[in-house]
Amino acid sequence: MTLQEQFGRIDIYVFDQLLRGNIARGMTVLDAGCGGGRNLVYLLREGFEVFGCDRSAEAVQYVRDTAAELAPGLPTENFQVAAIEQMPFPDACADVVICNAVLHFARDSEHFSAMVEELWRVLRPHGMLFCRLASNIGMEFERLHGNIFRVGDGQEWFLVDEAILMTLTSELGGELVDPLKTTVVQNHRCMTTWVVRKRG
Repeated sequence: MTLQEQFGRIDIYVFDQLLRGNIARGMTVLDAGCGGGRNLVYLLREGFEVFGCDRSAEAVQYVRDTAAELAPGLPTENFQVAAIEQMPFPDACADVVICNAVLHFARDSEHFSAMVEELWRVLRPHGMLFCRLASNIGMEFERLHGNIFRVGDGQEWFLVDEAILMTLTSELGGELVDPLKTTVVQNHRCMTTWVVRKRG
């Protein structure tokens, strides 16, 4: 089996959490905005209880097909077509919630807050929220209005900064698992990894 067959196209920062034991067997993992399931291949192979949702029905069907192949015991209903701000999952259902490269598509501050609150709702006490999202930490972008900026390729994204993420961490009653880490992609975008533990 090749590494890609074993791990899929997993985000390197999600892989880092696996290596460090922050995502481990026996945990329930919910991927909010799962797309085609790039971060779920290894988890499905290894028998994790996995849930996911995405706005795209096509993407969710792809994940369901992948799960049927790699983890045939998982119910199809674990993967739902849904927006992050309205997930059809019960409170405190996951030990780990992954939200990878989704939050910067927020329409405005209210939409962003609604998504974060929903991610927090489905997370169990002592659970870990892993978010990778665009920021303006490390580069300047053209501000269009509010927190909406035009990034290097012309897309309009909702960008956060350190102050926003640290305030959110405090308001949620969480604590950082890692310091904020930002990757600057030359003349294009900044992607920040925000990993928070929910206090019990």
